[in-house]
Amino acid sequence: MANPWTGEVVLVLDGERRTLKLTLGALAELEQVLETPSLVALVERFESGVFSTRDVLALVSAGLMGGGYEMSAIEVGRAEIDGGPMAAARAAAELLARAFMVPGEK
Repeated sequence: MANPWTGEVVLVLDGERRTLKLTLGALAELEQVLETPSLVALVERFESGVFSTRDVLALVSAGLMGGGYEMSAIEVGRAEIDGGPMAAARAAAELLARAFMVPGEK
C-alpha cells in the first residue's frame, strides 16, 4: 500500500503493483532528462494540462527508480499499464504533487 505522506504512488505495470516515489536523486535525473529549467516549470505544465507523453514517461520512470525499480522510459512505454495512458498521467501528476506536499495539506 502506498503511503501518500512519504510521496508514494501505486501503478500496476505488466500485472505487477509498483510503488513509485520521487526521491531527490530521481528528481535531479528528471530535470536532466526533460531538460526543464526547473521542477516548478514541470509542475506548471501539469497544472495547466500542457504536459507531454515524454513528461509522463519520464516521471513514471523516475518514480520507479525512486521506488527501487530500474525501468527506463522506453520500457515503461512498452509496459501494459492498468488503466492505460490516463492512469499513467494521473500517477505522474500525483507523484509531482506528493513530492512537494507539505504535511497537513490536502
